[in-house]
Amino acid sequence: MTFELFLFYLFAAVTLGSAIAVVTVRNPIYAALFLILAFFTSAATWVLLEAEFLGVVLVLVYVGAVMVLFLFVIMMLDIQIDTLKEGFIRYLPVGLLVAVAVATEMILVMKSDVFNKVAIPDPAPLSVSNTETLGEVLYTEYVFPFEVAAVILVVAIIAAIVLTLRRREGVKKQDPSKQVRVRRDDRVRLVKMKAEKRS
Repeated sequence: MTFELFLFYLFAAVTLGSAIAVVTVRNPIYAALFLILAFFTSAATWVLLEAEFLGVVLVLVYVGAVMVLFLFVIMMLDIQIDTLKEGFIRYLPVGLLVAVAVATEMILVMKSDVFNKVAIPDPAPLSVSNTETLGEVLYTEYVFPFEVAAVILVVAIIAAIVLTLRRREGVKKQDPSKQVRVRRDDRVRLVKMKAEKRS
């Protein structure tokens, strides 16, 4: 076994373990942290496959931006963990049924002849980097799915902002429309007083 193959098995095992922990831990903060670990080890696997650009993008975009957004949303929503624990056992059979159905569908799709008939493209010449090849394919052949993914990300950002905007009672806030309409007479009152005399 070569050292590169050992690293691949190591990163694959850590990725699989952290992915299982994401869906099994009950604390949402720990689930987000395990997802960050899964992203890091997936990026390391990409680097082992000589796709350095994809590995760097995975760390910068998902770990640096998306997961930070997830953590902010989780912390600002103030999720009641005790309430989540109450319904876990009740919905466990339904969750297991859905997981088995999804796994069965994935196995059936992967065993079909569609994957065997996919033509493998010719390797790119050594003078062209994988970043250039990826950009050329992404913005020509897959431009529509790329734009759809961008729209979905924008909708997800808007949904996260809307979820965090909660109305709380007793919180003092400013009304900019009232501040703009303010006049001097509303704020300043001139009072004339007689000067005091010494006795």
